[in-house]
Amino acid sequence: MRRGPTGRFEKTVYGGEEVRAFVPAALPPDPPLDLAVLQMPLERASLAVGRLDSVSTLLPDTGLFLYTYVRKEAVLSSQIEGTQSSLSDLLLFELEEAPGVPIDDVVEVSNYVAALEHGMRRLNDGFPISSRLLREIHRTLLSRGRGSEQDPGEFRRSQNWIGGTRPGNALYVPPPHDEVGASMGALEQFLHAEDDGVPVLIKVALAHVQFESIHPFLDGNGRVGRLLVTLFLCATGLLREPLLYLSLYLKQHREEYYRLLMSCREQGDWETWITFFLEGVEATADDAVRTARSLVGAFEADAGRIRELGRQAGSVHRVHEALKARPVAALPEVVQWTGLSYPAAASAMDKLGELGIVRELTGKKRNRVYAYSSYLDLLSEGV
Repeated sequence: MRRGPTGRFEKTVYGGEEVRAFVPAALPPDPPLDLAVLQMPLERASLAVGRLDSVSTLLPDTGLFLYTYVRKEAVLSSQIEGTQSSLSDLLLFELEEAPGVPIDDVVEVSNYVAALEHGMRRLNDGFPISSRLLREIHRTLLSRGRGSEQDPGEFRRSQNWIGGTRPGNALYVPPPHDEVGASMGALEQFLHAEDDGVPVLIKVALAHVQFESIHPFLDGNGRVGRLLVTLFLCATGLLREPLLYLSLYLKQHREEYYRLLMSCREQGDWETWITFFLEGVEATADDAVRTARSLVGAFEADAGRIRELGRQAGSVHRVHEALKARPVAALPEVVQWTGLSYPAAASAMDKLGELGIVRELTGKKRNRVYAYSSYLDLLSEGV
């Protein structure tokens, strides 16, 4: 349904030229959404999220999967913003080893992990999704490295824009800075409204567009807007763990994503955007479930090969278990995690290398770093 513009244009002056900044109207849409059109994609997406939420029944330890899966999302979300970091780079950085890309790229990705973990801690402590929480997440996201001078944790106090070299030739100009507080307050009210009849998945689809339209920060809006989706699904109980991430889907359909954001603003075509969003949720959730099943299969197959080693199997199994928790590791960490002596850990790692289960990453003779090959390859798909 095309409703026309879903907000008003506020004329401001920036850099000596007149600018038309878009101020989105408060949600929900008016006229209301055509829920009949959305019913089928909503049902499919809801079933897929339900399957994803039950993924803990597939895994011996959901935390093992979550640790690396969160980091995959951090890499993907940051890649959308232009970083070159890989999953291996991030895991090496966390080991205090040199990554293969500029350090600023990896710091940016590491900040994303910290921002998500901060948001989840706050939710688990009973703190609601709110402007305050989003500002805290933003402060963590831009706490160091690139963007750290862009007022971390504060709504912007100047005009920003998307595309172009200035607001006058930009593809999109968000609301003037003095409209940001009220717009974010209205978004917060919408997120917490319980009597509007809007299903959770549709509500977060609407909220994501609204947040991106407000663009409340000087930097980091895209990453915070994507985190909002996952955190809201956890806050509402649709997911018990932060396992749904749309970054790969949005990266693969980037042009369509930006086109639909503008279509919502200019034409009020919310239904087409929501259908796209729900299809992304379905595809992303199903992919996460497939990845979890593949990991379980890989773990079991490798454990079976280790059992065939006979007397050597005990120490090799302990190192294998450690690598399931941290798929990139140096020997000192493995010694610490397993309680094995250094020679025993080194011998076990060599045996895993002979079996093709691990590969050495540095090419050095000393201070070597090992990766659990199949685990890292499965999680690196699309990165």
